[in-house]
Amino acid sequence: MQQFLNTRVRCIVGTMLVAGCLSLPSMAVAQETDYSDEYDQWQDFGEREDPWERANRVVFRFNDTLDRWTLKPLAQGYQAVTPDVLEDGVHNVFRNLGEARNLANNLLQFKLHDAGVDTARFFFNTTFGLLGFFDVATKMGLQRNDEDFGQTLGAWGVKSGPYVVLPLLGPSTVRDTAALYPDSFTRQYRYINDVPVRNSMFVLNVIDSRAKLLASERFIAGDKYRFIRNAFLQNREFRVRDGDVIDDF
Repeated sequence: MQQFLNTRVRCIVGTMLVAGCLSLPSMAVAQETDYSDEYDQWQDFGEREDPWERANRVVFRFNDTLDRWTLKPLAQGYQAVTPDVLEDGVHNVFRNLGEARNLANNLLQFKLHDAGVDTARFFFNTTFGLLGFFDVATKMGLQRNDEDFGQTLGAWGVKSGPYVVLPLLGPSTVRDTAALYPDSFTRQYRYINDVPVRNSMFVLNVIDSRAKLLASERFIAGDKYRFIRNAFLQNREFRVRDGDVIDDF
């Protein structure tokens, strides 16, 4: 779920502008034409990568129903009762633990500068930031990287393969699905022997991640399945190429 709606702001805003232009009856035909080619290209991008759409939609409906009746209410309740400073602190702690994944994958991609930033971020946030509760590294100008083994495989030239929706886990590709197991070695849960503590941390992380996505739901327009699919695929392409992509908008 952590990548449920994670995408570029321009991609989201551009899609919303397109949807708005197409839905307002008072807009001239010429205005619709201005955006139609770009919108069709964005839709075609997802269609080409989704040969298993029928099966994916079945899994998507299952995930969406489960989210609507369980995870989303839990996230809303968590956000309602948790003070903002505590909610941000918990989120920062999990992000700090995620620096291990960033470091490992930056090293595998030979991004030595970024690996140094990951190391420095973890050091400063763990010490001066009280185990990561405060993100002091960002204030020091050390911007956080976001790497995973799926991006590493992409950097090595492995194609993404078809789009796939995984039960409970959500949007993915064949390449990113294969990367889940190697990435699991950089997650803290594997090394926590106390089962109640491990499960509690896992559940809290999932709820915290879902709470951070609540505000983004208002950007969804049109067919929810297609919007999330296209946003996910473009976001993954953007991240694998480190931003070196053609901006459809």
